[in-house]
Amino acid sequence: MSKPAKSATTELRDRLHACLRELGSVGVAFSGGVDSTVLLHAAKAALGERAVGVLADSPSLPRAELAEATALARTLGAELRVVRTDELSNTDYVANRGDRCYFCKSALFDAMELVASELDLNALAFGEITDDLSDHRPGATAARQRGVVAPLRECGFSKADVREYARRYRLPVAEKPASACLASRIPVGTEVSLERLERVERAEASLRELGLRVLRVRNLGSLARVEVGADELEGARLLRPELEARLFACGFRELTLAAYGAAEATA
Repeated sequence: MSKPAKSATTELRDRLHACLRELGSVGVAFSGGVDSTVLLHAAKAALGERAVGVLADSPSLPRAELAEATALARTLGAELRVVRTDELSNTDYVANRGDRCYFCKSALFDAMELVASELDLNALAFGEITDDLSDHRPGATAARQRGVVAPLRECGFSKADVREYARRYRLPVAEKPASACLASRIPVGTEVSLERLERVERAEASLRELGLRVLRVRNLGSLARVEVGADELEGARLLRPELEARLFACGFRELTLAAYGAAEATA
């Protein structure tokens, strides 16, 4: 009797586990997002204690995200090393000329190399997937320069595949919206500063209390461009007086609303 055919997800999982076992040991850049969570989960399954998560703690990481990622690593049963990085001391990062992510990832990978040396890890890995190949990703350049591998991409994982893996293993991030660091809320050409990052963090934390799931608060000086999920936009419009009150308390003076990913804001 022939064996039943493997599902696509099972084949990808087996390919990923084999790839990770070949590394022998690995430090995984971990943020608590779906990609890095799947990678750390797979690395833990393939390598056991020889798989370690490394999380960069900096002013561009919301405190809530730090707490969630730390708790998630415990749920996965994986060791997590939290390393402090100080991108704001790098004038190239602060200048925010469009290549900010290169300097951010460089700081992360430099810190990860110290962890790898301390723990005698053979390799470093990050959660790049096939979808990322179509985007401009300066951080991927920093990874290549340092020999950081991308097992998910190398094994053919798309975003849909990553989410399906997370669902199969009941990982709590399976439906988590895409996220990005706080510095991504500051437009290119505007310097990244601690004050601007903290304003965004306060604003987003306050607006999330209203139940908004997909949320970005773009810091455009006195103007806050609030982006929410397309299915949340009408509800956000109804909440506009409350949104304004909370944003004004954070130091903004104007508000525009838009669906996340839309080219133009809507009043």
